[in-house]
Amino acid sequence: MTIHLERDLLLLKRRLLEASTLAEQAIRRATASLAKKDKELARSVIEGDAEIDSREIEVEEEAIRVLAIHQPVATDLRFIAACLKINNDLERIGDLAAKVAKRVLDLYANDADDPQVPGELFELSELVINLLRRALDAFARGDVEMARKVRVDDDPIDGIHRDLFFSMREKMKQSPKLVEPANSILSISSSLERIADHVTNIAEDVIYMVGGQIVRHPGHGSRGASTSGR
Repeated sequence: MTIHLERDLLLLKRRLLEASTLAEQAIRRATASLAKKDKELARSVIEGDAEIDSREIEVEEEAIRVLAIHQPVATDLRFIAACLKINNDLERIGDLAAKVAKRVLDLYANDADDPQVPGELFELSELVINLLRRALDAFARGDVEMARKVRVDDDPIDGIHRDLFFSMREKMKQSPKLVEPANSILSISSSLERIADHVTNIAEDVIYMVGGQIVRHPGHGSRGASTSGR
């Protein structure tokens, strides 16, 4: 690897990590607005999504520039490919955090109402935030084992979301007044579950980036492994 390529790859990594910080903060702020019933905080998450979109474009342009100038191969090429895919997942995570914030506004639109938010929803949000933090750490460190653990730990999130779905469906049957708040809670739960799916994608991209192993589709796990050398 040339000194110039190494410098540009470090710059790309730094910019992606900066974008990841914004995405993580968006989720934290969106779920905090839910817990605190803070509509202004929710609005700030929605407004902040534009910056995440802007960062996505910057990272993509930087990755394309590095590809065009250096024409990297093997490990370096895998790193750039992984950055592009992770970048896209971060943008979608930002969109979903904004969607959570919009549903918080719906949930607390009437100050006179006090919708009962199930504790499982807060448990779900903490699990998702923790999962994203670990996936991003795995990327920063190039830690395959941590990335593999992230993939496994997505399962409890799916289980909580499924339980919330059935619980809210029963709530809707009890009273017409409960339909709208239950729908908002379900939408938040669904968005968090989808964020976890994007986090799992990030973990899979880390595994590919480090060792060339494709784990997203069963039966194709060894493809690309032969390119692990420089």
